[in-house]
Amino acid sequence: MMKFKLDTLKLANIKRVLVSVMLWWVVACAVLLFAPNHVLQTLSLDGFVSNYGHFIGLGLIVGAAFFLSQLFTFVVDESISYLREKRAIETIEAKVKLLDPAERALLREFFLQGATILALPQNELAVKGLVATSILELVGNERHYAIQGPTAEYKISMKARVYLNREVLRLPAGEPSKEELTHLIKARPQFINGLVQPRKHAA
Repeated sequence: MMKFKLDTLKLANIKRVLVSVMLWWVVACAVLLFAPNHVLQTLSLDGFVSNYGHFIGLGLIVGAAFFLSQLFTFVVDESISYLREKRAIETIEAKVKLLDPAERALLREFFLQGATILALPQNELAVKGLVATSILELVGNERHYAIQGPTAEYKISMKARVYLNREVLRLPAGEPSKEELTHLIKARPQFINGLVQPRKHAA
């Protein structure tokens, strides 16, 4: 993970330097091509521009093409991000309407325990289904146990939180009665009791 971050940082620095160099390149070519003759004569650059003007023009075209390609890449990346975000929200909306009892019980645990992060078994079908539909997000802290298998810490994604209310999760509106509390405890996922939960945060 640290190596990936360092590689990403190096790539970002290289890209920043390249953009800076190309910007100065375009400015220099534009100044040489469009500066008044008396200015070029004063700087003794009129002969250089006269002899190599076609190369300077070509350099300006290359620089302009570079920035146009950067703009095009930015627009494409933003469009892809927007479509991905829109698709994720549509997937969440559809999944919330079709939560099975195990998935609903699992999501209730975040509210019942007053936690934003829970350690959950990665191989559990309910966990896999909620992660695949962008309702749960993997935080990290993956651990492997010989008996219960791999676990990791998960949280409810910010996009999904607005769709998960008491009605969806079938939680009582106020303080649960003894009967309601007994029902909620019975409906808890079986694997919850066998897991050591991480630190809790106020929901």
